[in-house]
Formats: sequence, C-alpha cells, structure tokens
Amino acid sequence: MTENLANEMVGKVVLVTGAATGIGRATAELFHSRGAFVIAEDINPKVEALARNGIVPLVADVTKEESAERAVAVARGKFGRLDVLVNNAGIIINKLVVDMTLDDWNSILAVNATGAFLHARAAMRAMIPQGSGAIVNVGSYACFQAFPTIAAYAASKGALAQLTRALALEAIGHGIRVNAVGSGDAVTNILDKVHADGFAALTEHGKSAPIGRAAQPEEIAEVIAFLASPRASYIVGAVVMADGGMSVGVG
Repeated sequence: MTENLANEMVGKVVLVTGAATGIGRATAELFHSRGAFVIAEDINPKVEALARNGIVPLVADVTKEESAERAVAVARGKFGRLDVLVNNAGIIINKLVVDMTLDDWNSILAVNATGAFLHARAAMRAMIPQGSGAIVNVGSYACFQAFPTIAAYAASKGALAQLTRALALEAIGHGIRVNAVGSGDAVTNILDKVHADGFAALTEHGKSAPIGRAAQPEEIAEVIAFLASPRASYIVGAVVMADGGMSVGVG
C-alpha cells in the first residue's frame, strides 16, 4: 500500500493555484513527491522558489481569465495534458458587513469563487477530450457555517461548494470527478493581512475545534491528494470535511 501510494500520481499532470505557501505549497510538493508533474500558480513571486525538475512555477493572478487559460496551456505545452486541478487560491477579510466596502467584497469573491470558476472552466476544456480528470476545490467549514466578520469569505466558500456540486454533475459524464475539501483552521499565512501574527491567530482559533488544535497544511494536502486519486473513484460532488470536527460542533 505504501509503495502504491508513493507512485500513484506518476506521470499525472497537476495544476495547483495558490501554491506559493501554506496548503497550496504542501499540495504541490505532495503531488510532486508521488510522481506528478506540477504547475504551481500564485500571484506571489515566492512561488518561483518551487522551481525544480517536475515543478513549473507560474506567477499569475487567478482572478484573470487569461491566467487560467495560460496555466492550462503551460500544463499542456510542457507535459501534454492536464489530469488534476486543485483550486486552492483564497483570501479572507475580517470586517462586519456595515464596515465592508464594495472593493472588499468583490476582491474576496473574485479570488475564492470567480478564480475557481475560471480555472475549472479552462481545465474542463482540456480534460473533456481526454475523457478523464479530477478537480478538487479547497473550501472551508465556511462552506456551511459563518460567524461575524466573515460574510464575504463565507459567501465565497458557499459559492465554491455549489460550484463543486453543479460542475460535478456536468463533468462526471466525461469521466471527470469534481469534489471539494472543507478545510478547518490550517496554520497558513492567510490571515497575515488581518492579524499581526496570522499563524498565531489560526493556531489559537483552531483550539475551538473539537479536536482541540489547528491543522498543518500537510494534513489538508493529504485529503486533496486522496480526492484527486483513483482511491476516491466513487466520490463525486462531495465536500469532504477536514476541519477537526468544527462543522459538527454546537455552541
């Protein structure tokens, strides 16, 4: 089993957005370690540090139509195909609705929902002629739940969950599975622009989950890799929660 797992993605071509840090970086490195060729996309130039044999970094803005098309074109141009898309890029803002600007709202929806739509559309257009593929969207417990100050984020993740379900129904007839992972608090840099110490804030908030801690990015990457793999061959249109029990707790 361990040997099979280590080689299960050999020769597959994977596109990961938001790959410079956190869950995206852990996912890109995990797929690469299992034999995949990886396109690692991020607006942050730090993504270029991932460059190595089998990983092609791409600095691009996921909210732009041309970025999605270019990312898929790079995958096909470099490696001949695209087998897996991981829509991981995401941002958050912590503001009450009454204090939020239209630009605040639009920026969150653009990255978290529109970016996923654009990349899924471009990926589907490449995968349909192949008759195979997998798309994994990185959601959150905010796909289903909310608390004050995350209205835009929760709306974007709710949209991502519904995009996952609708696209799954459109895709499965072409041999393409679409699913999502509902991540809990993972210790990443997503809060760096809203907290002086984003890692500490996530670590502390993660303690409110029934498991009593936040996740490490590698833990979420494992779920993503599973959903993209043949081991998840019968999972279609699901939002698989990996949130330490946050979504099932009350109070």
